[in-house]
Amino acid sequence: MANEVAERYAQGLFELARESGTVREKKEQAELILKALEDNPELAVFLRAVKITKDEKKNLIAEVFGKAADTETVNLIKLLIDKGRIGYFREIFTEYVRLADDELGIASATVESARELKPEDIERIRKALEKKTGREIIMHTKINPDLIAGIKVTVGNNVTDITMKTKIDSMKEALLKGGQA
Repeated sequence: MANEVAERYAQGLFELARESGTVREKKEQAELILKALEDNPELAVFLRAVKITKDEKKNLIAEVFGKAADTETVNLIKLLIDKGRIGYFREIFTEYVRLADDELGIASATVESARELKPEDIERIRKALEKKTGREIIMHTKINPDLIAGIKVTVGNNVTDITMKTKIDSMKEALLKGGQA
């Protein structure tokens, strides 16, 4: 959960996007910014560095995100620099993406499996989740050999675990308690 400062800034950006009809576009920009932070950890270090002037930081932001993000989004980042709140950068954009997803009826799902799933299996899971949730589902897949077999699906706080590892763990627990497996 984002902290109060991040929520306020994200909510402000969200209201601005809603008024201008650019919720989806700003969501895409926020995701691009978050990806840039993930791919370039030195960017976050640069933005937090005390020996680098605010103007140097703002110039870098304009250069890095000027073509990928609209003026309002770039100006928000510059405002964070001016107000000394650049440390909330990641949280603000993460919270904005969450707000936008709620508005747009989008949910993110993570599917973990022991082996790589075929594209048609991923699509079948996505369609089943869309039918169940009534939302557009964006799928993320992870390979986790510890699962042995089966899949684990997470949508928000809802986890469906039909993996062999979970079944083996439950049988082990039942046997240790003296019950039947």
